[in-house]
Amino acid sequence: MTAPDWLSITRGTAPLLLSIPHTGIEIPPALEAQFPSLALARKDADWYIERVYDFAGSLGATIIRTAISRSVIDVNRDPSGASLYPGQATTGLCPTESFDGEKLYAAGTEPDADEIDRRRAAYFDPYHQALADEINRLKALHPHIVLYDCHSIRSEIPRLFDGLLPHINVGTNSGASCAPAAQSVVETACAASRFSHVSNGRFRGGWITRHYGNPAGGVHAIQIELACRAYLNETPGPVTLDSWPPAYDPEYAEPLRALLTMMLSNLADWAGAYPRI
Repeated sequence: MTAPDWLSITRGTAPLLLSIPHTGIEIPPALEAQFPSLALARKDADWYIERVYDFAGSLGATIIRTAISRSVIDVNRDPSGASLYPGQATTGLCPTESFDGEKLYAAGTEPDADEIDRRRAAYFDPYHQALADEINRLKALHPHIVLYDCHSIRSEIPRLFDGLLPHINVGTNSGASCAPAAQSVVETACAASRFSHVSNGRFRGGWITRHYGNPAGGVHAIQIELACRAYLNETPGPVTLDSWPPAYDPEYAEPLRALLTMMLSNLADWAGAYPRI
């Protein structure tokens, strides 16, 4: 597959594949006029996550990232349109609202079925073709691999969850998307750190984790949702478009990066040694 210019694929040979689906802030020029506020359309990006994980290549990881904004199309949603969290507030394949419930489109201009299909063919399908191709390539090298889906979110969003989110939110589709030992590798690293964590709480893994996780087939999928205050100097609570996001401070982020470096290294070691561990 020849990757389009918005799709970044860095190939390694370790049994570790990182998916970075939500850091993109690009809105194709042909779509800009559809969004009354481009700043609002970019607000819910997983800000700077590509910088948080920029060490992963040195571990031999393969990394796939889209530069397209999740407001154009969310590559971590069920393409059928089915909700990942029935009965709870969430955003869809082509979101029409922000996390806070703000309208992304003027009334009557939301994408219709044909437009959603067009965006899916242009942006969703190539991302998932890349994921499938890299999973197959790595599975040809290793009997077991870890698919690690990288995310972040503001620490406090009352519309989506109650109270303050733990620093690190581990999602394994309630244990179905990876072997228990893989989840334990993550939890052990978190427990030894200064950061709070929870497994399969408010975030149990998006469509990527649920769709590709197949521990019996050697693909162990884990989503990590970071509360932004874990790596940004964030003041939890409401934000304005001119104050969000805070600047990225490498020194502030370094303690979390050290933990994540150890965690990913341990996951790669675990996958390479499976099933002896």
